[in-house]
Amino acid sequence: MGDLEGLFAATKEQVDAIIGKRIYFGEVLGKHSEISRDISNDDLTILAIDESVVDILVKAVGRTTISGFNPLDYYENFDEEDEGDEL
Repeated sequence: MGDLEGLFAATKEQVDAIIGKRIYFGEVLGKHSEISRDISNDDLTILAIDESVVDILVKAVGRTTISGFNPLDYYENFDEEDEGDEL
């Protein structure tokens, strides 16, 4: 179906909080796609860049999602009985 990618700013604690959790992205790949996934460390690439650069990017776009999809924006206590397709 496709891939989801994004660049976002987050603390280690925020990222750790979603590892192992099911994230429901909805129909982000088109009608009836219903995408959800258990997030693992392999799904994320952590960029170690200077905090001042992160601050500049966040200020420039006005939010912590720099581009694409941010799983933190989609995380909620998802009922696993309502699972969609795996990503």
